[in-house]
Amino acid sequence: MREEPGSPGGTTMLAKLLSEVFAPWVIVLLLPLAVAWEATGALGPTLLWGLLVAFTSSILPMAVIVWGARTQRWDSHHVRDREGRLIPFLVLIALSALGLGLLLLLGAPWPLVALDVCMIASLLVTGAITIRWKISMHAAVASGATVILVVIHGVLLWSLSLVVAAVCWSRVVSRDHTSAQVIAGTVAGALVGGGIYALIA
Repeated sequence: MREEPGSPGGTTMLAKLLSEVFAPWVIVLLLPLAVAWEATGALGPTLLWGLLVAFTSSILPMAVIVWGARTQRWDSHHVRDREGRLIPFLVLIALSALGLGLLLLLGAPWPLVALDVCMIASLLVTGAITIRWKISMHAAVASGATVILVVIHGVLLWSLSLVVAAVCWSRVVSRDHTSAQVIAGTVAGALVGGGIYALIA
């Protein structure tokens, strides 16, 4: 039987769709390209620097997470079980640090270096919280990215707060997080990720 859009099943499906479309790895795949374009204004350097950050902070970590989910080392590619998040967090931090080292070694534009620094800082803070409490990474990444884009492109990008709200809603409706966990993720992402970028970029 097909779900009606307004039915509980339809709502759950919409929540899951939003969780996938605005998953942290997707946002972290695209955000470096936006930062690189603003920093360089040229297609070649944008792809070079943006994809370097995306590869080390999104594509490689997601490959490890998907591998872990398929081999049942953790429950899914969203790693819903808090106890299973330690290794993915350590992998994320290590690969992002590798990316940061490459950016510094190769002389990347400072905004890209600043982006990697603030992403690592966000991982350290949210990872420390996750040891005791399941903070929402979806919310943290979405809110941090929004603040960064506002810093780069101006106040009109505060409209992306609607996306952050939709992401938070999706995580609660899908029962992956409580309201408190998505609110905490939103605040952490905005203050740590976005705040550090605003200060150092």
